[in-house]
Amino acid sequence: GGGAYGAAKAGGAFDLVRFVQQPQVVARIVSAVFALIVFACLVGDGYMSRPEDPQLYCIFNHNEDACRYGIGIGVLAFLACIFFFMVDVYFPQISNTTDRKYLVLADLGFSGLWTFLWFIGFCFLTNQWSWTRAEDVYIGADSARAAITFSFFSIFSWVSEALCPTWGE
Repeated sequence: GGGAYGAAKAGGAFDLVRFVQQPQVVARIVSAVFALIVFACLVGDGYMSRPEDPQLYCIFNHNEDACRYGIGIGVLAFLACIFFFMVDVYFPQISNTTDRKYLVLADLGFSGLWTFLWFIGFCFLTNQWSWTRAEDVYIGADSARAAITFSFFSIFSWVSEALCPTWGE
């Protein structure tokens, strides 16, 4: 056995190939890429202006909250992926079972919360896109659809992060 949260293996040598092949690490990388795509699409093409009015508005039915929500959860998800990726790297060196337990529970809790927030984001963006008038979209429709699509994919990538805890192996 690996002991409590893999504590028996603490202090082992770092094997990059084995590390990158772990399902948890793959899920984290995929989640980071999806989050990057969502917030990049919304920051890059999520705001439009009319030719006669220089005022920027959110492409999603002029609802600023839709763009802010997508950008917010995307940026926070990306930063969390980086943080937990670093934890993945240093986790084998942590021998304190209490610290390991809290890190595993934090990862599980955050992954569950972010699964829920991505689901809300997908529903919110989809709803606002369905109410967006075609004449209000000059460019950026593909970016809006990509943000919706990758919000949907993110639900499953964060579920996979919650369901494949390799730290305890």
